[in-house]
Amino acid sequence: MKFAIHQANHIGGRKYNQDRVGYAYTNDALLLVLADGMGGHLHGEIAAQIAVYTFMRAFSRLDQGRVKEPEVFLRATMRAGHDEIIDYAREQNLGGNPGTTCVAALVQDGKVWFAHAGDSRFYLLRKGAVQNVTHDHSVVQQWADWGIISPEEMRTHPDRNKITNCLGGVEDMFYAEVAPSVDVQDGDMLLLCSDGFWSPLEEAELTKLHAASYLQTTLGELMDVAIYREGARADNTTAVVARLGAAEQEHATESPVCVILAEGAPA
Repeated sequence: MKFAIHQANHIGGRKYNQDRVGYAYTNDALLLVLADGMGGHLHGEIAAQIAVYTFMRAFSRLDQGRVKEPEVFLRATMRAGHDEIIDYAREQNLGGNPGTTCVAALVQDGKVWFAHAGDSRFYLLRKGAVQNVTHDHSVVQQWADWGIISPEEMRTHPDRNKITNCLGGVEDMFYAEVAPSVDVQDGDMLLLCSDGFWSPLEEAELTKLHAASYLQTTLGELMDVAIYREGARADNTTAVVARLGAAEQEHATESPVCVILAEGAPA
């Protein structure tokens, strides 16, 4: 499979970085995962790490390098991550469950499937426009759906960080939303990002990634803009982009390759 991966990450104005990112691939499939540990919950970074590692472990066990049922894989693996976070909290006597958002995308057979829980987002960028985007599981998204606030107000509303779904957290609240598959085209970009990245930026700014000659540079510049606009209150800010197409490097492998991206390190 031919693709390029680029990542940007910033701790923002927080004491700890609770965002985690990973990707994995075989000759026939590519998986991207991002998790944003919830700062208001104890050990949010551990919840995010468990979510990403659960996906990496499941992908590493693929038979013949392919996912037989992509929708089932995404839903079941996200559920497994949720259950593992709950089990960890009990085993460690944490006195509460850490929580994390999670968004994952799987490319195979010329299609992309994506799933999420919370307000971390997946964007499919094509020909300088947003082709698809996930629907946030958040209080402000519900209010926008009901017409109480506008979509523009969502990005700056004081309650924008309150989510209605996550891995861990409230045990019975979790669900994985899996979108129908979408055909991918040569040159498509898959963007996974935490709310610290997308919230301060306009959608038109995100589409600059698709036209970028130097994708890592443009991604870093957008990261800087997001951090600048939020100032001292900036959240952990993370984004990972996969560019698909014949012009990208071929990633050939005899067995599944799993990569956990280091904080702040380009891929």
